[in-house]
Amino acid sequence: MIQLQNLVKDYGTLRAVDHINFEINKGEILGFLGPNGAGKSTTLRMITCFLPPTEGNIYVENYNILNNSREVRKLIGYLPENNPLYIEMNVYDYLKFVAEIREIDNFKMRLKEVIEKCGLHGVVNKPIHTLSKGFKQRVGLAQAIIHDPEILILDEPTSGLDPNQIMEIRELIKELGKEKTLIISSHILQEVQAVCERIVIIHNGKIVADGSTEELKSSFQNKTKLILNLIAKEEEIHGLVENVGNISLLSTSKKTNDEIETLIEFDSQVDKRGEIYNYIKQQDWVLLEMHRDKISLEDVFRNLTIEEGGE
Repeated sequence: MIQLQNLVKDYGTLRAVDHINFEINKGEILGFLGPNGAGKSTTLRMITCFLPPTEGNIYVENYNILNNSREVRKLIGYLPENNPLYIEMNVYDYLKFVAEIREIDNFKMRLKEVIEKCGLHGVVNKPIHTLSKGFKQRVGLAQAIIHDPEILILDEPTSGLDPNQIMEIRELIKELGKEKTLIISSHILQEVQAVCERIVIIHNGKIVADGSTEELKSSFQNKTKLILNLIAKEEEIHGLVENVGNISLLSTSKKTNDEIETLIEFDSQVDKRGEIYNYIKQQDWVLLEMHRDKISLEDVFRNLTIEEGGE
C-alpha cells in the first residue's frame, strides 16, 4: 500500500533521511521509532506530501507523491506532532471547516460520525482553546479521519498527555486500527508494543530494524541475563565467576543488609543455571530467587540507537 524506495532528504549539508526502503501493507499497524533527530517526522512529512524528497520515490496505492499528491492526500489522514488547530474556533465549526476544505459530500452525516467516534459530544460547541490537551488530541484525530481515509498517520499522538488521557487515546487508536492502515510514531515504547503489529526503527536517517516485537527481541537474545537474590557476603560473590566458567558478573547491589541482588550473563547456547545453583549450594549461601532477565523492546531500542562510547 505504501512503498518507500531509496528515500533521501537533505537539509543543506545535513542528511536527515539516508536511502531508506520499506513497505507498509494494507491494514497493517506500524510503529515507527527512533531517537530525537533520527528522521521520523521528516519521513512522515514526505509520505503525507508536506515535504518533497531529495532523492528516491514514495508510492501510496501506486500513486507517486510527486506527480499525484492530490490523490495521495485524499488517501491519508495526518495528525502532526504539534497538532495545529484553529483554537479560536469551536469544535463543530473547525471540523465543518476541514470537511468543506476536503470537499466532503453530506458532511453533516460525516461530522456526526467522527464526533461520535472521537467522543466529542460534550465539547462540540466549546472553543478549542478551552479544551484539555486530551480533548485537543481528540479534535486532531477527528480532523484526520473526517474524510474517511484509508491510511492514518499519527506523529506522537499521546505526547504531553496524562496517564488517563494516554489510555483514552490509545483505546481510540486501537479502534481506528481495526479499519485503517496505521502508522504511529511515538517515544512511548509500551504504547507502540501495545498497539502495533510491526516496528521499524530509524537511527541517523537509516533503518536499523524492521519486524514484530518478538522478532526484534529474539534477534538480541544470544545472551542470557540471570538475576540472583542471595544471602551471602558481597565480597565472596566474585568467586562464583572464578569457579563457574564462561559467565560474566555484570553487577551486585544490596537489597537489605543480608540480601544481595546479582546480575550474571552467559551465552544462551549453554545453560549455566545448574552449575550456578550447585556452586551456591556448596558455599552454603541462601538462594532466595533465580530468574531470567527478559529482554524488552526498550533494550532493543537502546542497543540499536545508543552511539558508540556514549549514552
